[in-house]
Amino acid sequence: MSDLTWTELPEVDPDRPDELVLDFSGEVYRVGTDETFVIGRGGDLDIDDNPYLHRRFLVLRHDSGLWWIANEGSRLSATLTDGDGLVQSRLAPGASMPLVFSRVILTFSAGPTTYEIDLITAEAGRFAGIDGHSPSPRGQTTIGATPMTRSQRLLILALAEPVLKRAGTGSAEIPSSASAAARLGWSLTKFNRKLDNVCEKLDRVGVRGLRGGRAGGVASNRRAALVEHAVSTLMVTAEDLPLLDEEHRANQVAAAQAAAGAESRVDTAPVPHDSGRDAGDA
Repeated sequence: MSDLTWTELPEVDPDRPDELVLDFSGEVYRVGTDETFVIGRGGDLDIDDNPYLHRRFLVLRHDSGLWWIANEGSRLSATLTDGDGLVQSRLAPGASMPLVFSRVILTFSAGPTTYEIDLITAEAGRFAGIDGHSPSPRGQTTIGATPMTRSQRLLILALAEPVLKRAGTGSAEIPSSASAAARLGWSLTKFNRKLDNVCEKLDRVGVRGLRGGRAGGVASNRRAALVEHAVSTLMVTAEDLPLLDEEHRANQVAAAQAAAGAESRVDTAPVPHDSGRDAGDA
């Protein structure tokens, strides 16, 4: 088990069973059915001064007995995952959907920063019994495991480390490829090659936001999209974090052994015999 300390998940007030509860980085907001709640740079949940984030991005309101979330942004998408990590939906600009699970994990990325917010309602039982093999409601995706090699999983883990180390919800900046490569003890060339492979593999199974090259904002966006997907689908968890130190130590040992072997070969190499000089001296 991880030794990280996680915050307690807030609950709906029994005296206000229809309220919506939001938890962002330990800050809890309780929204009544007659209220509208806006997430964005200038909203009720004023996340931070991130220039990549819309001022009015996501809007939550109660209608027809359900809480709804609408994406009023023009560029950014959001991902909603049930609390067990089994069902995932993508909320594109202009789209809206109801919150049908008692806990919905809302994740989105703006620039190099990924955000996670818990949305909690009293909707338990509305979709009870959904598992990884059940047909999902229209517009939602039942998440299946995408097989990854050990090194591919380590790459994802290195990028997701700041998010996984965070206690509860909140924001975290995704590391650069160079920083993540150094964390693993890999060369940047090796890291980028494996990142391309991981993004291509997930793109083939329908994960969005992973296409594009390594230049500028495109590279930053695909790293953020990869982390958002991996964390929301429980592809990597906080319990996996010790693997990073193991990989780094193993690569340090291998590098030290290689350096020692190179020095040994130099020390034991035969000294060239200068036959011409010997003949002249004679």
